[in-house]
Amino acid sequence: QPQGKVWRVGFLSPRSRPVSFDSNFLGAFPRGMRDLGYVEGKNLVIEWRFADGQYERLPGLAAELVQMKVDVIVTAATPGARAAQQATATIPIVFTTVADPIEFGLVKSLARPEGNLTGLANLAGDVSLKHLEMLLSIVPKLSRVAVMVNPANQSNAPTLEKVQVAAQKVRVRILPVEARSPQEIETAFSVMAREKAGAVMVVGDAVFNQQVRQIADLATKHRLPSIAVQREYSEAGGLMSYGQNFAEIYRRAATYVDKILKGAKPGDIPVEQPTVFELVINGKTAKALGLKIPYALQIMVDKVIE
Repeated sequence: QPQGKVWRVGFLSPRSRPVSFDSNFLGAFPRGMRDLGYVEGKNLVIEWRFADGQYERLPGLAAELVQMKVDVIVTAATPGARAAQQATATIPIVFTTVADPIEFGLVKSLARPEGNLTGLANLAGDVSLKHLEMLLSIVPKLSRVAVMVNPANQSNAPTLEKVQVAAQKVRVRILPVEARSPQEIETAFSVMAREKAGAVMVVGDAVFNQQVRQIADLATKHRLPSIAVQREYSEAGGLMSYGQNFAEIYRRAATYVDKILKGAKPGDIPVEQPTVFELVINGKTAKALGLKIPYALQIMVDKVIE
């Protein structure tokens, strides 16, 4: 690497800036960069851009990073990746937590992305099918499940479709409930109560990811068994979470950035798909809801919060 070179990395996320990077999974990215020899204030500048849940702001923020001529852009979620892709065909882009990079036209193939994008996919549709299975395992008599989606997130609609098809086969009715903001999340739970939903699935989304405590509290208040993607949901009091470790995703993103800064072309770096998923159950919440953890889940669980 050139001596004295200061690398500029743009980071584009649909969510709001965390209060502290140390206690948030996004902090794993600068830590991952540090482990690889990139120190902020010395040979690295990270230009953070957050859309505060207003997905329509992403194209403008992406354009800002392009104008700054950053060396690489790291994006969170499908909407972030698409905004960056539309803003530049030359600056390398490392995406994270993208549901289906081929379906959304981000890469030609997982093994050979071509173009200027590569990164980490998250298999959102497959994970959501497991969510439905796990809710049915813990509440066998379920007949109606609410699925909370953010209509501003392009990846939520195909995930919802997959869940609806799977639910039909097991004679479960799906109640899609939309929310884009904390206020709409509140309203969504009123709809679930009115429509007599028996449980709720929270589809992966940047707004939902940062509102884990609000969602967990509302699910408990309405006595709804619930499941979300990231472990922070269970830690905040939600019943269950099943998905990738988000901190690990952002640590891995740093390795992609490192390869690109050392001269690799994004189009030559294969897209990584998750191989490890973790199930976290909040035992306290299960007790409060009068639920027993079935054996099928007990043997899968990575952590029980008591």
